[in-house]
Amino acid sequence: MFKFAAVVALAGALLSGTAVAEPAKPTIVLVHGAFADSSSWNGVVEILRKDGFPVVAAANPLRSVSNDAAYVSDVVSSIAGPVVLVGHSYGGQVISTAANGHDNVKSLVYVAAFAPDAGESVADLAGKFPGGTLGAALAPPVKLSAGGVDLYIDQAKFHDQFASDVPAEQAALMAAAQRPVTEAALTEKSGEPAWKKLPSWFVYGTGDKNIPAAALSFMAERAGSKGTVVVEGASHVVMVSQPQKVADLIEKAAK
Repeated sequence: MFKFAAVVALAGALLSGTAVAEPAKPTIVLVHGAFADSSSWNGVVEILRKDGFPVVAAANPLRSVSNDAAYVSDVVSSIAGPVVLVGHSYGGQVISTAANGHDNVKSLVYVAAFAPDAGESVADLAGKFPGGTLGAALAPPVKLSAGGVDLYIDQAKFHDQFASDVPAEQAALMAAAQRPVTEAALTEKSGEPAWKKLPSWFVYGTGDKNIPAAALSFMAERAGSKGTVVVEGASHVVMVSQPQKVADLIEKAAK
């Protein structure tokens, strides 16, 4: 009788332990946009890692939507287990394409990001609502030997245009290290977007001069956002100036 009771108690303890065991947290894949690089996610990465999330800040090539999405898709394919895809700016169009065909991508997060519908480009959406001033802030295009041009933000205008709520010294470093995007990438039309099938979340600032807040609100509503965070006065790099708010939303999407 004693042995039977002990076995029952042990089995109960094992089952109880199994019941309370937490599932593995999804991997967060962060995709930067034009004029930024992977280091723009540093503040967000620090918070997510502290909270136990595996994180990959992918180096978005910024060459074309199809090329960049294929690269991010390969990154996702290399990850075992669930994934939350997060895109900033042009990176939003990239994740909208890259998530297609991956059952392990569970949700999408758009951080001051484009969420085009089929047949739309970043350039189309940027001009859909008034308020964007990126065109006037661009430096002279850099001609590429293979054809086409690279676009940069004029370093003297970078702080005001791109990162107005970031300290000037930090913005100057970001301006010098900015990654160019091809003009062709900004005009390439989107295919069928993954946000039509996957839950999505949005966060953006009212001080965004690259993508007007009205455009970001329109895209969030159209995508059926599960949760939208609007940060008063935040610039286009809300993940740099407000990493906690961005990380908090990503963690909600991860649940």
